[in-house]
Amino acid sequence: MTNNANEILVLGGTGKTGRRLVRTLRAMGRSVRPASRSGEVRFDWEQPTTWQSAVAGTSAVYLIAPEDPAPANDFVAQAVKLGVRRFVMLSGRGLDKLGDFSPGMVAAEQALRDFGGGWTIIRANNFNQNFDEDTWRQPLLDGRLALPIGTAPEPFIDAQDIADVAATLLTSDGHHGQVYDLSGPQALTFGEAVATIAQAAGRSIKYVELTPEEYRAELIAEGCPEAVATALNIMFAGMRAGHLAKPTNAVRELLGRDPIDFGSYVARAVAAGTWS
Repeated sequence: MTNNANEILVLGGTGKTGRRLVRTLRAMGRSVRPASRSGEVRFDWEQPTTWQSAVAGTSAVYLIAPEDPAPANDFVAQAVKLGVRRFVMLSGRGLDKLGDFSPGMVAAEQALRDFGGGWTIIRANNFNQNFDEDTWRQPLLDGRLALPIGTAPEPFIDAQDIADVAATLLTSDGHHGQVYDLSGPQALTFGEAVATIAQAAGRSIKYVELTPEEYRAELIAEGCPEAVATALNIMFAGMRAGHLAKPTNAVRELLGRDPIDFGSYVARAVAAGTWS
């Protein structure tokens, strides 16, 4: 491992945004250290002994919060002692309005604020890639996506846009102490999003509206932990209330270009055979 004082540590380096951020930063000629439980550098929130070797020699960190709120303060404090002077954290849009949705994100945000130095938080809407990389891919392949969202729209954001914004924040000044809400360019209902995917993929896929109680029951029946089912229902309650519905201009303001639209994302995913 090199000891480059300008090296950027990317936590969640194999994840949806992390691996794209690694590619983006390397394309910019930056020295990057991807870290995860299974990545180039080992990092595990539940094993503090992995933290020092992952952080040592880096000056900036892309932070993906742990589910457990306990490690956040200790990690940030240790990173600062090891020379980190800039943090960019991926959080959830509307976090301050979603109650107990993600205690880990809340704790990590507070840890950065307590640090008081160079931190920036990006709060993102639901990812386009939730439809093709994990969360909703199998339901779409099964022909039925069922959620308790009603007609509230969602301006889905592409993971590449998040990666490009994070790269900008990690490598340029003027963003310390800022919180940016990131969204895609248009708000679609889940029904409209599913219809767009079904038409482009040439598949019969339907969106089904569930009550929160029905949704929770389905999750538990599929083996989802009760705590996760509760957190998801909290998130969807916030979405139904419209807290995430309005598109923002942050991507254009930060990158000087429009965010990737949902139709373009779907076309690429279909061309890759995602829902075939």
